Amino acid sequence: MSEPVRLIKKYPNRRLYDTKTSAYITLGDVKELVLKFEPFKVLDAKSGEDLTRSILLQIILEEETGGVPLFSCELLSGFIRFYGSTSQSMLGKFLENNMKTFVDFQQKVQEQSRSLYGGSDTASVQADFWNQFLTFQQPAMQNMMTAYMDQSKKMFQSMQDQLQSQTRTMFGGLGAPDQPEKK
Repeated sequence: MSEPVRLIKKYPNRRLYDTKTSAYITLGDVKELVLKFEPFKVLDAKSGEDLTRSILLQIILEEETGGVPLFSCELLSGFIRFYGSTSQSMLGKFLENNMKTFVDFQQKVQEQSRSLYGGSDTASVQADFWNQFLTFQQPAMQNMMTAYMDQSKKMFQSMQDQLQSQTRTMFGGLGAPDQPEKK
């Protein structure tokens, strides 16, 4: 049976209260819940509004400003450009599916590393494995990721082409002038 979703209340004084432990917690504690795959939900204590996404975005912002950023300015600018566009929801699903695929790949590599190192699950063994893997397999890994990104790009383009075709079919009878296809 799965664990019930852990409820965290956010009060007007910006403090987070974990109802499971009956204690105030920090964003760092919430980050630990994410890292441990513990399901949780953050609700505004007064209105009951779900603030989970907002808290997760706050954690990402702290991570981005505190160390080596994960997102480049170009990538963030691209995200901003998608807001309000017709492709916004499609991009969200596309990114979510790609993240799941990447996590699955990472888990398989970790499982293989545990079997190679006798089932050891220590952080130092995994760090050593990743260092060796990246040192000796970086060209292969780059080629694999490039192929993966190319495949994702083709899939996205195909979905976009299908949407355009369906739109032309659906609205073709309305007398709108034909527009040349963009490639």
